[in-house]
Amino acid sequence: MNAGKPEQLADDSVAMAEKTKQFLLMGRVGYFGLFVLIPLWLLWLAPPSLGNPYILLLMLWLPLWFPLPGILKGEPYTFAWANFIVMIYFVHSLTNLWVASGLYFWLSVLELLLAMLMFFGCTYYARFRGQELGRKIPRLKDDPRP
Repeated sequence: MNAGKPEQLADDSVAMAEKTKQFLLMGRVGYFGLFVLIPLWLLWLAPPSLGNPYILLLMLWLPLWFPLPGILKGEPYTFAWANFIVMIYFVHSLTNLWVASGLYFWLSVLELLLAMLMFFGCTYYARFRGQELGRKIPRLKDDPRP
Protein backbone atom coordinates (compact mmCIF):
# COMPACT_ATOMS: atom_id res chain seq x y z
CA MET A 1 0.00 0.00 0.00
CA ASN A 2 2.45 2.60 1.23
CA ALA A 3 5.55 0.83 -0.02
CA GLY A 4 7.12 4.06 -1.27
CA LYS A 5 7.10 5.71 2.15
CA PRO A 6 7.96 3.28 4.94
CA GLU A 7 9.84 6.00 6.84
CA GLN A 8 6.79 8.25 6.94
CA LEU A 9 4.95 5.71 9.07
CA ALA A 10 7.87 5.57 11.50
CA ASP A 11 7.99 9.40 11.69
CA ASP A 12 4.38 9.58 12.77
CA SER A 13 4.77 6.95 15.48
CA VAL A 14 7.76 8.60 17.23
CA ALA A 15 6.68 11.11 19.85
CA MET A 16 8.04 14.64 19.52
CA ALA A 17 9.65 16.24 22.57
CA GLU A 18 8.38 19.61 23.76
CA LYS A 19 11.61 21.45 22.86
CA THR A 20 11.45 19.92 19.38
CA LYS A 21 7.89 21.23 18.99
CA GLN A 22 9.07 24.69 20.03
CA PHE A 23 11.81 24.69 17.41
CA LEU A 24 9.32 23.42 14.80
CA LEU A 25 7.04 26.34 15.64
CA MET A 26 9.96 28.77 15.58
CA GLY A 27 11.10 27.57 12.15
CA ARG A 28 7.59 27.70 10.74
CA VAL A 29 6.87 31.18 12.14
CA GLY A 30 10.08 32.50 10.56
CA TYR A 31 9.38 30.71 7.28
CA PHE A 32 5.76 31.78 6.92
CA GLY A 33 6.62 35.27 8.13
CA LEU A 34 9.09 35.61 5.25
CA PHE A 35 6.61 33.95 2.91
CA VAL A 36 4.05 36.68 3.67
CA LEU A 37 6.45 39.61 4.12
CA ILE A 38 8.21 39.38 0.75
CA PRO A 39 5.17 39.89 -1.51
CA LEU A 40 3.64 42.47 0.85
CA TRP A 41 6.88 44.42 0.88
CA LEU A 42 7.58 44.29 -2.85
CA LEU A 43 4.07 44.82 -4.18
CA TRP A 44 2.30 47.04 -1.63
CA LEU A 45 4.27 48.36 1.35
CA ALA A 46 7.41 49.63 -0.38
CA PRO A 47 7.71 48.62 -4.05
CA PRO A 48 11.17 49.17 -5.54
CA SER A 49 11.64 52.46 -7.36
CA LEU A 50 13.93 50.95 -9.99
CA GLY A 51 13.12 47.92 -12.09
CA ASN A 52 10.11 45.68 -12.24
CA PRO A 53 8.73 44.66 -8.83
CA TYR A 54 7.45 41.37 -10.30
CA ILE A 55 10.94 40.32 -11.40
CA LEU A 56 12.28 41.07 -7.91
CA LEU A 57 9.31 39.23 -6.41
CA LEU A 58 10.13 36.20 -8.56
CA MET A 59 13.77 36.29 -7.46
CA LEU A 60 13.00 36.66 -3.74
CA TRP A 61 9.75 34.71 -3.35
CA LEU A 62 10.33 31.72 -5.64
CA PRO A 63 13.02 30.11 -3.43
CA LEU A 64 10.56 30.04 -0.52
CA TRP A 65 8.21 27.78 -2.49
CA PHE A 66 10.72 24.91 -2.74
CA PRO A 67 10.69 23.81 0.93
CA LEU A 68 6.95 24.45 1.42
CA PRO A 69 5.75 20.79 1.24
CA GLY A 70 8.44 19.59 3.65
CA ILE A 71 7.88 22.49 6.03
CA LEU A 72 4.17 21.66 6.14
CA LYS A 73 4.87 17.95 6.73
CA GLY A 74 7.57 18.64 9.33
CA GLU A 75 10.31 16.70 7.54
CA PRO A 76 13.64 17.24 9.32
CA TYR A 77 15.66 16.90 6.11
CA THR A 78 13.72 19.77 4.51
CA PHE A 79 14.26 21.95 7.57
CA ALA A 80 17.99 21.24 7.33
CA TRP A 81 18.42 22.25 3.68
CA ALA A 82 15.98 25.17 3.99
CA ASN A 83 18.78 26.90 5.89
CA PHE A 84 20.63 27.32 2.61
CA ILE A 85 17.62 29.22 1.25
CA VAL A 86 17.27 31.45 4.31
CA MET A 87 20.77 32.82 3.64
CA ILE A 88 19.28 34.76 0.71
CA TYR A 89 17.14 36.72 3.17
CA PHE A 90 20.03 37.29 5.58
CA VAL A 91 22.06 38.86 2.81
CA HIS A 92 19.10 40.83 1.44
CA SER A 93 18.15 42.24 4.84
CA LEU A 94 21.71 43.08 5.86
CA THR A 95 22.35 44.83 2.54
CA ASN A 96 19.17 46.86 2.93
CA LEU A 97 20.02 47.72 6.54
CA TRP A 98 23.31 49.17 5.32
CA VAL A 99 21.77 51.44 2.66
CA ALA A 100 18.10 51.96 3.54
CA SER A 101 16.21 54.40 5.70
CA GLY A 102 12.63 54.90 6.77
CA LEU A 103 10.19 52.11 5.96
CA TYR A 104 12.80 50.13 3.98
CA PHE A 105 15.00 50.04 7.10
CA TRP A 106 12.21 48.70 9.32
CA LEU A 107 11.11 46.13 6.75
CA SER A 108 14.74 45.00 6.57
CA VAL A 109 14.86 44.67 10.36
CA LEU A 110 11.72 42.55 10.26
CA GLU A 111 13.14 40.43 7.44
CA LEU A 112 16.35 39.88 9.42
CA LEU A 113 14.43 38.87 12.55
CA LEU A 114 12.26 36.42 10.59
CA ALA A 115 15.31 34.98 8.83
CA MET A 116 17.07 34.48 12.17
CA LEU A 117 13.96 32.87 13.63
CA MET A 118 13.72 30.53 10.67
CA PHE A 119 17.43 29.72 10.76
CA PHE A 120 17.56 28.79 14.43
CA GLY A 121 14.20 27.02 14.38
CA CYS A 122 15.07 24.96 11.30
CA THR A 123 18.56 24.13 12.54
CA TYR A 124 17.52 22.84 15.94
CA TYR A 125 14.30 21.21 14.77
CA ALA A 126 16.25 19.20 12.17
CA ARG A 127 18.84 18.25 14.77
CA PHE A 128 16.50 17.22 17.57
CA ARG A 129 13.87 15.57 15.39
CA GLY A 130 16.56 13.70 13.50
CA GLN A 131 17.90 12.40 16.81
CA GLU A 132 14.41 11.37 17.90
CA LEU A 133 13.96 9.45 14.66
CA GLY A 134 17.38 7.81 14.94
CA ARG A 135 18.83 9.60 11.92
CA LYS A 136 22.30 10.97 12.16
CA ILE A 137 25.22 11.93 9.99
CA PRO A 138 27.93 9.28 10.30
CA ARG A 139 31.22 10.43 11.78
CA LEU A 140 34.20 10.49 9.47
CA LYS A 141 36.02 7.76 11.41
CA ASP A 142 32.98 5.45 10.98
CA ASP A 143 32.96 5.87 7.19
CA PRO A 144 33.49 2.42 5.60
CA ARG A 145 35.15 3.92 2.52
CA PRO A 146 38.99 3.99 2.54
